[in-house]
Amino acid sequence: GIKLHIEPINTRAMPGMYLRYSSQALALMDEAAVDNVWLQYDLFHMQVMEGDLARTIGRLLPRIGHMQIADVPDRHEPGTGEINFGFLLEQVGEYDRAEAALRRSTDLSPQLDRAWYGLGLILIRLERFDEALVALKKNTQLQPMSPSGWYQLARVHVDRHEPDEALRIIRHLRRF
Repeated sequence: GIKLHIEPINTRAMPGMYLRYSSQALALMDEAAVDNVWLQYDLFHMQVMEGDLARTIGRLLPRIGHMQIADVPDRHEPGTGEINFGFLLEQVGEYDRAEAALRRSTDLSPQLDRAWYGLGLILIRLERFDEALVALKKNTQLQPMSPSGWYQLARVHVDRHEPDEALRIIRHLRRF
């Protein structure tokens, strides 16, 4: 059968839009009372209108038929704005999608330190420590004064059974 997706749109991008909140979309879906209507959840629009994406996605996931990703404020690729895509997609168990989105971001914009950091976190979760090491080293090169990247780098060395390297990094962290 046909699946119908309804999508709330932010009023900054499209002033006067009627359907602008996920709660409105759910109310329409409930009123229709049919099993082929799904929420098309666009992270760009919902971050602008509602924020709190992780909790909202977790709550609405059974009713989301399609999820679109673009960053805020300018609807560009993941990692270019304020949304932490790696975290969000990890929260809903979409590790492969998170990895793919963050790899696209690092390919398109290799200077996006947040994309490298998010990619490193996803690769740790996938237990692909060699690749995580590469991503997190890139992050610390781009953001040498950010302790979070260094901490995750030390974590990868522990996971790779390299305690001496992890200790070297932890000693380095004392400078912050």
